[in-house]
Amino acid sequence: MYSLVTSMSRIGRLTNAVTSHSLIVIAVLLVLTVLVGSGAGMVEESASIDQYVGDSDASRAFDYVNRNFSTGAENATYVQVVVRGENVLSKDALLETLRLQQAFRENRTVGPTLADGNDETAGRATVGVANVVATRAILQTRPPAADPSPPTLEDQIDQLESMNASQVDQIVTTVLDPETPGSADVLAFMPGGYHPGSKTANATMVVVVQQSDHGVILDADRAPREIVDSQLAMQSIANRQAESADVDLLVYGIGLMGEEINWSMEDSMAVVGPLALLFVLLALIVAYRDVVDVLLGLVGIGVVLAWTFGIMGWLGIDFNQVMIAVPVLLIGLSIDYALHTVMRYRERRAAEGASGESVHESMGASLAHVGVALGMVTVTTAIGFLANLASRVGGIQDFGVASAIGIASTLVVFGLLTPALKVEIDAVLERRDGDRTRPAFGTGGTRLSRALSVGATAARKAPFLVVLLAVLVSGAGAYGATQVETSFDTADFLAEDPPDWMDGAPEPFAPRDYSVKRNLAYLNDHFPRQDLQVHLLVRGDLTDPATLDRLDRAEDRAARSEITRTLPNGEPRIRSPLSVMRQVAARNESFGTTFAEADADGDGVPDRDLAAVYDALFAVAPERAAEVLHRTENGEVRALRTTIMTNGAVPDGKVTDETRAIADSIAGDDVTATATGRPILYEIISERLLATVGTTLLVTLVAVFAFLAVAYRLTSGSATLGVLTLVPVLLNVTWILGTMHLLGYDFNGLTGMITSLTIGLGIDYSIHVSERYTLELERTGDVREALQAAVTGTGGALLGSAATTASGFGVLGFALLPGLQQFGVITALTIVYAFLASVLVLPSFLVVWTKYVGPGIGTADGEEPTATTGSSITAGTAGNSKP
Repeated sequence: MYSLVTSMSRIGRLTNAVTSHSLIVIAVLLVLTVLVGSGAGMVEESASIDQYVGDSDASRAFDYVNRNFSTGAENATYVQVVVRGENVLSKDALLETLRLQQAFRENRTVGPTLADGNDETAGRATVGVANVVATRAILQTRPPAADPSPPTLEDQIDQLESMNASQVDQIVTTVLDPETPGSADVLAFMPGGYHPGSKTANATMVVVVQQSDHGVILDADRAPREIVDSQLAMQSIANRQAESADVDLLVYGIGLMGEEINWSMEDSMAVVGPLALLFVLLALIVAYRDVVDVLLGLVGIGVVLAWTFGIMGWLGIDFNQVMIAVPVLLIGLSIDYALHTVMRYRERRAAEGASGESVHESMGASLAHVGVALGMVTVTTAIGFLANLASRVGGIQDFGVASAIGIASTLVVFGLLTPALKVEIDAVLERRDGDRTRPAFGTGGTRLSRALSVGATAARKAPFLVVLLAVLVSGAGAYGATQVETSFDTADFLAEDPPDWMDGAPEPFAPRDYSVKRNLAYLNDHFPRQDLQVHLLVRGDLTDPATLDRLDRAEDRAARSEITRTLPNGEPRIRSPLSVMRQVAARNESFGTTFAEADADGDGVPDRDLAAVYDALFAVAPERAAEVLHRTENGEVRALRTTIMTNGAVPDGKVTDETRAIADSIAGDDVTATATGRPILYEIISERLLATVGTTLLVTLVAVFAFLAVAYRLTSGSATLGVLTLVPVLLNVTWILGTMHLLGYDFNGLTGMITSLTIGLGIDYSIHVSERYTLELERTGDVREALQAAVTGTGGALLGSAATTASGFGVLGFALLPGLQQFGVITALTIVYAFLASVLVLPSFLVVWTKYVGPGIGTADGEEPTATTGSSITAGTAGNSKP
């Protein structure tokens, strides 16, 4: 029979070699640390949300749209500035708006990025209601033969200053009257609650058009430095002007968003990192009560982090929002490995008769005892992390790889380096007559020891009752798990205002001011957003009149849909090939003639000579045509685009379903129509997050189940023990998902990893208890002693590990990112549940296993089972166990 001790003897030869040649081990690993850790400097930060998008028909269509259609000004990036006040249409407020635009132009950082602009409403890089009002007033007073060029900002400011309030009010009423030609373009700058024609409003919007050599910027992570700096400068200018004026100014731009995401990662780490180390330090002091062991633990953590981030750098894995959890995770796992190794070593040193061993021999034997468990923990935890490779979400895949690298590094550092350092240090101190014998945490009959024994006592007296209660609680948790929803929102990656307790914090812990999330929420409620739009990409036979007929019907359907953002006058914000053709036809006589001749039945939709219509549109309005038509260099029109500005209050799921249905109504025999856009991509991410939860859970379960069954069959002679060890972890999964439901948490870009993490981290605790139990059962042949040693000796180390790991994740609750806060809280609870399951529930499962599947038992006193097969043997001698 292949026993656990036989397996340990092979590991023992390896561990004895490590402790016998500890100086060589230290030298080799320190050199590797320098070489591997040098890659840490190559790790780059990434604030990109697109890492979650992945590949899909919608994402490929989105790329096609961005590459082949114009967005107005060439290489344009738009910034939205909201002006709020008691009446933002008053003369004074309009002047403040124009002065703000002038300040943007005169600023050395902002000015060079501004586009010349070709917006037909104002012809400027900054445009809003104030520009339209001032320009209209100037045109009313300008002689017919005067220079037709658009008035400058200085001209507009001078014009408004020369007018009285009633004159300004009159023009405001005119330009915002729905009956005034071109008023729809002006109403686009007004909030949803505005009454068209009113001369008062509490908010309006100014659009700033910027240009960059880097092209159209759609991803916050890819905004070039000059755009980021210019938008930060705009925000500073707006804040200064708001202090001296009777208006409130909000600035939103893609560069600001990316910068605040980066800030939030840096500020979160500045707060979370020290707090995590503080909690770890306190936990180590309480558990070790020894300066040398505390320092060794901290050194080991540093080396693990160096290895992990070094390998990430060499592999080109970026540090993103999700990766903030990696160092916290590794700190907790490092302490777990350290505690189990050191506490088992302390037990060995304190045991009767062990005083004759050298520190090298004691460490070698201790590592041999705990090495099997640490090896299995490493493999199972790595499986849990690597299961995230089954996800179709790129950010989660990267997290899984980085975490697996970290857990492997942890085994090397705390299985080789720190034990080698400890034996060398202890040997030196003992030669100087220093007493290096320390009690193991949780042993010795203390209150803690008695508390840890509760699970063992319950297991001996009423194991089936404990199992029944655990299953009932899991049933309730499983029901709650079915109620947890998935979501993906950019707001999860944007920092909220720092809490009051952080006010006045010294550098470098003082957080920066955050405004994007607040401003974004206001924009969603009141104004259309450039990044909240969906596209209908139509490709195929575009000269078939039936294609335009279907497109016209689809546009009508979209206009009536609740997903479409409307102007204050009720006009839907839709831009399509037909709407552009009609607008150009109304303004350009030659194209109007072409359009009318192509419309044989007079329904406003061309039904013949469509290729000629497309060519004519490009001839008279090339920039507007390029917004809705993709034409190749040889003149062939390859695709049409309809853009729908969406209502930010409508959920992404509803937007996606409706847009896909509209796209389906356009498709024909030789025509395809694809729905795409940010809301749709975010909904796809939500769907993939839900799939991630199920897929990673299944992959992790199957892989861990197979590994444990084989591993325990080889080491303990019973594959069923491997299955049993996994059961409390499965219960833990239902508990944590039920807790998510109670707390109102969704599966998002971070919490979507929780099922694989629960198994990957939770199995750690179960393995250590099961492994210690079978070792002690084989050594003593007595269930009572085996349970007591498992839940007090190993349980004490588990308690220290749970305290440090849970505290480490718990401090993520102080992070500035809402998604990271939720991830920290729920993962900390996962650790707590895993610990409770291992010391309170697993002992009862082990007793039942021992009685019915494992070694045969008798009863010593009618209540407590005692193993009868196998001898009562001493440590280091193999006994027999039933398969």
